[in-house]
Amino acid sequence: MSAADITVTGDRGAKPVISLPDAPPPADLVVTDLVEGDGPEAGPNATVTVHYVGVSWTHGGTQFDASWDRGDTISFGLNQVIAGWTEGIPGMKVGGRRMLVIPPHKGYGAQSPTPAIAANDTLVFVIDLVAV
Repeated sequence: MSAADITVTGDRGAKPVISLPDAPPPADLVVTDLVEGDGPEAGPNATVTVHYVGVSWTHGGTQFDASWDRGDTISFGLNQVIAGWTEGIPGMKVGGRRMLVIPPHKGYGAQSPTPAIAANDTLVFVIDLVAV
């Protein structure tokens, strides 16, 4: 299974749609730039502003969260989020769109934060970096 087996549709600046293959998820963090930005680059300790969609592998690609649905971006420090984001965002440039496939040990592990995310779930996020 590779990130190429995951389909992401939708233009940058609009909510993406993520379709997962009927296959086991990857065991390691997968970072894929879908659109490379041309703005400032996020460093390892950056505070970033993003739009994102997150889906659950265990629940067949069902969306569990999306800033797009709230109609606003979200800002946070990369030291305040799950390891998959802390490790997967640095190097991304403003204006870019990146997909992160986050295995359980870099996500929430056995501690599910919501019924929409299963224990030991692999999470897939598509992130648009708006500002650093």
